Amino acid sequence: MTPKSDRKVYTVSEITGRIKGLLEAEFASVWVEGEISNFTRAASGHLYFTIKDDSAQLRCVCFRTYARGIRFRLEDGLKVVARGSLSIYERRGEYQLYVEVVEPIGIGALQLAFEQLKAKLQAEGLFETSRKKPLPMYPNTIGVVTSPTGAAIQDILRILKRRNESINVLVYPAKVQGEGAAQEIVEGIQYFNREQNVDVLIVGRGGGSIEDLWAFNEEPVARAIAASKIPVISAVGHEIDFTIADFAADLRAPTPSAAAEIVASAKDEISKHVLRLSAQMANSLTLLLSRSRRTLLELTGSRGFSVAHSRLKEFRQFFDELAFKLSLGMQDIMRERRGELQLLRNRVVFFDLKKLIRMAVLRLDQLEKEVGAGFRTRFLAARNSLMVVGGKLESMSPIKVLERGYAIVKTESGVILNDAKGVSVGTPLFIQLWQGYLKARVTGPSSHPQVEVAAQQAALKFEE
Repeated sequence: MTPKSDRKVYTVSEITGRIKGLLEAEFASVWVEGEISNFTRAASGHLYFTIKDDSAQLRCVCFRTYARGIRFRLEDGLKVVARGSLSIYERRGEYQLYVEVVEPIGIGALQLAFEQLKAKLQAEGLFETSRKKPLPMYPNTIGVVTSPTGAAIQDILRILKRRNESINVLVYPAKVQGEGAAQEIVEGIQYFNREQNVDVLIVGRGGGSIEDLWAFNEEPVARAIAASKIPVISAVGHEIDFTIADFAADLRAPTPSAAAEIVASAKDEISKHVLRLSAQMANSLTLLLSRSRRTLLELTGSRGFSVAHSRLKEFRQFFDELAFKLSLGMQDIMRERRGELQLLRNRVVFFDLKKLIRMAVLRLDQLEKEVGAGFRTRFLAARNSLMVVGGKLESMSPIKVLERGYAIVKTESGVILNDAKGVSVGTPLFIQLWQGYLKARVTGPSSHPQVEVAAQQAALKFEE
C-alpha cells in the first residue's frame, strides 16, 4: 500500500484542465470527416450537432460567428468535413470539436446551398409559371437595380439608346457582390415597388465566379423578386450562369444586354406596327361605311320608308301645334301669377315688409311648383293626344285596309264602285290591290255582273 504522503491527488477540475490543455495543444486545428446527426440550431444562433462514423461519434459546436459563414444548410445525414479545435467542455467533462469551417463531401458548399434553396422555394411554388407577370409591350420607363459603376449598366444604356432613346431609365445603385449586396438589391426592388414609377425592372450584373454572383442566390433576393408587383427581368452573368433570381423572376435574360434588347422595342418596329394598325383600321372603316351606305340606300328606297316619312311630317306639324298651344297656356299662367305678385308687392306698402317678403317667397316657391306640375300635366296630355291621333291615322289608312286583303273597284273615270247595279255589261273596271292593280270588264247582267280579268298587274306609285 502506497504511503499516504506519496499519493498525488487531483481534483476533477485539475484533471479536466490537464486533459483540456493536452487536447488543445495536440489538436489545435484538425479536420474531421463524418455524417451529421442530432443537429440543433439554438435561439442564440449557435449550432450543435454530432459527427459520426460506423464505430464512433464526436460532439461538435459551431458558434454564431462561424455559423454565419456556412453557405449551405446543415441537416442530419449530410456527410461533411469539419475543421476546428478539440477541447473539453469542463462542466460535463466531455471533449468536443469547436467547428470553424464545414464543407460538404462530394459537392461544393455553394452548389449545395444553391440546390437546397432551389428545392425549398420550388416546393413553395415560388417558381410556378402561373405566377409570372407579362412584360409591357411598350414601356415608358425602365428601372434597373445594379452597380452604377459596373459594365452591366453601361451595356443596358447603350442598347436602349440604340433601340429607342425615348425610353426613360431609372437606376437604383446597389452592391452586386460581397457583404450586404443582397440587402441592397432587395431594397432597390422594394423602392421601385413602393414608388411605382417604372413599368418593368431589370435586376442583374455582369459575369463572374459563383462567389461573385452569390448575392443573386440569396433567399431574400428571390422572395423580393417574387413579391414584386412590377414585372422583373433577371439578367445575371453570362448565358451559362443560372441563379435563384432567374427562377424567381418573370423572365430570365442570358445577359444584361439581352435584357435591354428584350424590354425595348426598336423605333422602326413600333412605327411599322402603328402603320399596320392604321391600315387595318382604315380598311375596316371603309368596309363598314360601304355596308352602311348600301343598307341606307335600300331602306330609303323602300315603300315603307316613303310612307313613314310622310307620316313623320304630319306628326311634326301636329306636334308644333301642340307646342304652340302649350306656350299660349304658359303665357296665360304667367300673366295670372304676375298679377298675384303685383298684389303682393302693393301690400308691402301697408304691412310689415319683412313678413310680406317671407310670405311672398313661400308663395313664389309654391307657384313655381304649380307651374312645373301644370306644364308636366299639359305636356303628358298633349303627348297622349298625339299618340291617340297617330293610332287613329294608322287604323284609318286605306293602305292598311288593302293590306288585309280588301280591294277598291273603280270605273275608267276613277269613280269608286260600292254597288253592282251601277255598271252594265262590257263596262271596263280597275281593281286596286295592296300591291298593284287589275284591269277587268263586266260580262254578266247588271244585277249579278261577272267580271273578266283582262289586264296584267302593274306597280302602284305613291307620291309624297
